[in-house]
Amino acid sequence: MYIPKSFQVTDPEVLAAFIRAHSFATLVSAVDGTPFATHLPLLLDQGTLLGHVARANPHWQAFDGQREALAIFHGPHAYISPTWYATGPAVPTWNYAAVHVYGAPRLIEGEALAALVDRLVTTYEAGQAKPWSGELPAEYKAKLLQAIVGFEMEIVRIEGKFKLGQGRSPEDQLGVIGQLMWSADPVAQALGALARSQLPSG
Repeated sequence: MYIPKSFQVTDPEVLAAFIRAHSFATLVSAVDGTPFATHLPLLLDQGTLLGHVARANPHWQAFDGQREALAIFHGPHAYISPTWYATGPAVPTWNYAAVHVYGAPRLIEGEALAALVDRLVTTYEAGQAKPWSGELPAEYKAKLLQAIVGFEMEIVRIEGKFKLGQGRSPEDQLGVIGQLMWSADPVAQALGALARSQLPSG
């Protein structure tokens, strides 16, 4: 990923928090010599990503622990109008945040796969008013587990890019943040909140 120095994010805690907040990722591998993508939630466990795909999905055949894959975590993004700046000249742009994670996925099977599924359920049910327990008839659960393939991907390289108008003046940045925060689009509002959190003053 092309990352100008002013947009680069390297703080491990910031990157980990971003991944957890935007855990629905795009996983890209080469399958039969062609780029292949799967969209899926991924859990971050220390320096490893955990997930699963449908057994019918050919993507898992590339999870041999040798071939590199790329997991892309997408954050908030929005169009930026030049009318939002206090100074000129200026042109339209698009601000966004993304994190790229590289590693070589390897398969998870047996009891480890069942434990992974339980962790995914617990993680994403936690925010529900009445969390689902995950309890299922044993035969039914076993059948479902046979239909998926789990994997873990140790992180060997990570890149963070927060393009938030850092090259503009403080007045311009505040103008953009104000417009984003007043937007009716919750994604734009989230981008404004992220940009505000990255200002030198916090």
